[in-house]
Amino acid sequence: MDETLLLDLLNSTPVRGGTPQDDLADAEAGLRWLAEHDQPASEQEWRAALAARAALQDAVREGVVPPVERFVDGVLSRASFVDGGVTWTLELPAGRSTAARAVLAWDELTRTSPGRLRPCANPECRLFLIDHSKPNSARWCSMAVCGNRMKARRHYQRTRPDSED
Repeated sequence: MDETLLLDLLNSTPVRGGTPQDDLADAEAGLRWLAEHDQPASEQEWRAALAARAALQDAVREGVVPPVERFVDGVLSRASFVDGGVTWTLELPAGRSTAARAVLAWDELTRTSPGRLRPCANPECRLFLIDHSKPNSARWCSMAVCGNRMKARRHYQRTRPDSED
């Protein structure tokens, strides 16, 4: 499963220094991102990845089924018998293979691990996480960053003097 690709695509719109960023903002950045993720780097791939990212981010945030049929249309999984076992090979459509991989990973994750892919609980963060913990209780994209900030904020709110005295 392309879980890492999915999470990296979803998390390609981070907040850095308090400012929202887009790691796929223009063709140059998008082609670089695709190449860094060992994906075909073409303008068509970049545009399809942008569209898939938007649909999947909305789906995860809103808990709805995204309109992603166009990304997986034409995807085939072929079986072959190799070294005494069955090997599956994905045949992905040219120009949307990255988008197709991300959508297939999203589908697999939502079916096999429902509720484990979610947005960070920090309202100022735009990242996502896949909770691999046994109790399914992870809330932050990073405990060291968002978790610490949110816990510090709650502590401050609990301990500050009431200004209405």
